[in-house]
Amino acid sequence: MSTLTLNPPAARRRWYARLPLISRIGRELATGETETVLSFLVILLTILVLAIRTWGLVALGLTAVAAVPVVFVLLIWLTVGK
Repeated sequence: MSTLTLNPPAARRRWYARLPLISRIGRELATGETETVLSFLVILLTILVLAIRTWGLVALGLTAVAAVPVVFVLLIWLTVGK
């Protein structure tokens, strides 16, 4: 007969730690590695350039509009100091 071994339940992680790319970037930032972060930024910049080549200034404008909430939260975070 064989025995059945069950893995103990995994510790609950935050929602962003369960996302593959974000958790990998977080782990690498904690260990001091920056290759994934730089690759991710290059990919985002490439997507932006291709969108601007395809749709022109509309893509640049929509990117700026999409960045407004991110910058707003960043400014509040810096002001509060947490």
